[in-house]
Formats: sequence, C-alpha cells, structure tokens
Amino acid sequence: MEEAVKKYKDLLIQKRYSENTIKTYCGYFQDFCNYFKNVNLVEITTDNINNYILHLIKSKNISISQQNQRINAIKFYYEKVLNRQKQFYNLHRPKKEYKLPKVLSKKEIKKILDSSANIKHKSILMLIYSAGLRRSELLNICISDIDSERMVINIRGAKGKKDRISLLSINMLILLRKYYKEFKPVNYLFEGPDNSKYSSTSVSNILKKAAEKAGINKKVTPHMLRHSFATHLLEQGTDLRYIQELLGHSSSKTTEIYTHVSKRAIDKIKNPIDEFFE
Repeated sequence: MEEAVKKYKDLLIQKRYSENTIKTYCGYFQDFCNYFKNVNLVEITTDNINNYILHLIKSKNISISQQNQRINAIKFYYEKVLNRQKQFYNLHRPKKEYKLPKVLSKKEIKKILDSSANIKHKSILMLIYSAGLRRSELLNICISDIDSERMVINIRGAKGKKDRISLLSINMLILLRKYYKEFKPVNYLFEGPDNSKYSSTSVSNILKKAAEKAGINKKVTPHMLRHSFATHLLEQGTDLRYIQELLGHSSSKTTEIYTHVSKRAIDKIKNPIDEFFE
C-alpha cells in the first residue's frame, strides 16, 4: 500500500497538479487504501468502489462536491497510475449542486478592510478583493508580478496552469508600497517565516478575525471576496467577457452565475406589493 501511495503522489507531482489538489487527492486515496487494506487494489471492481462511496455517504455524510472529488482521486489511480484507460467511468456520480456564490456588499468589504489594523493583513485582504484572486493565486504572487507601469498584476500558473493579468488599483499600489517598506519581502509578495510562502490557513484566519471585528455575523471566506469582486464589477456595468478574463474562467457559463446574484437587474424591478402602499 505504501508503494502505491508513493507512486500516486509522485505522478500527481510530475503532472504538476496544485499543492491543494495533491494534498486532497492523496488524503482521499489513503482513505481508500485503508478501507481496502486486506484487498489487492488491482482486483477491486467498480461495484466495490461504488459500495465504498455509499459507505462514506452513510457513515460520514460527505457532500456532493467531496463525493465527486473522491471518485476523481480513485479514478486517477486506476486510469493514470495503472494506465487503465476509462476503466472506471461507470462509477455513480451525483447531480451537481446548483449553488449561488455568496457575496458581500461594498459596505461590508469596506468594514472588513477598515478593521484590519495590520498593514500586511489589510494588504492581503484588499488584494484578494481588488484583483479577484483565488487564495492559492495570492500566495503564489511574487514581487516581480506587480507591474506598476501597466497597473496590472501578473498571475502565473493559475487554475488550469494558465497565466492571466488582473487589475492593480492605484490605492492598492500605494498600500503595497507602504507594506513593502515595512516588511521587506524577498521573493513572494507575502511571506511567512524564513521567507517561505505565506500560509493558506493564515489568510483564512486574518479574514475571519477582521470580519468578526467588523461586526459581520456570518461566515466569511477568502473566496467570497473574489465572488464579491466579480459581482460588484457586474453591478457597475462591466462587460461579462472582461470579468471572465479577469477571473480566469475557461467558460463564460462559469462567469454567468454572477448575473444571478447581481442587484443591477433586480433593482429595476418594481415589486407589485409596493403598489398597495402608494
């Protein structure tokens, strides 16, 4: 089993999967190996795997998203590590959940930023929002990726191994310059101890504390800042195609979901009940 896990992880690394994906897939594959510890993995059938997934649903109440991730993790072993092409495509998959992105208002964003007294923490949160970054993208930004001549941020090797650019606000640049003078990062824009890459967990904790201090009584995640950036751009009339490019979405359908949470169209609709009070 140890050899199988090692080969599995090595191939993920060779194929340049993201750190988060490697960690998630390896964890799920290890669970799979532990469950079938007395069985040769080569002999496991599709029915065995479907029963394993059913066991997880019943015993751990895993989400639809996690169910699909676990199936993908298992498929990677059989189809990539063992090179069995399309061997396990008959695994039962749930229907994808349709969930609207959770967004914050501009007032809530401002409250969060105003609640961050630490200049490094404020820079982190402001950059995620003002450039519509994924958390992993923020952590990978190097000092050289900030282009103050063109007023853009170069985002390299983002999701899908694609490079893109996003907006660099003049106010963001002013704050970053103050931050740089105080903290003097060496390579990454935001660094941890010994100039290492900043921690993903730390970003979440910074936001959580800032939201609590701002009196926002709901769970706030870094990805909500990205969702809010997209929604606020749409509400102020930015073309959906530009938003798609800024977010790095492969398909316009992914970006179109923000039309369902934007208030721009809703604000123009008159509620019929208001006529009763005229």
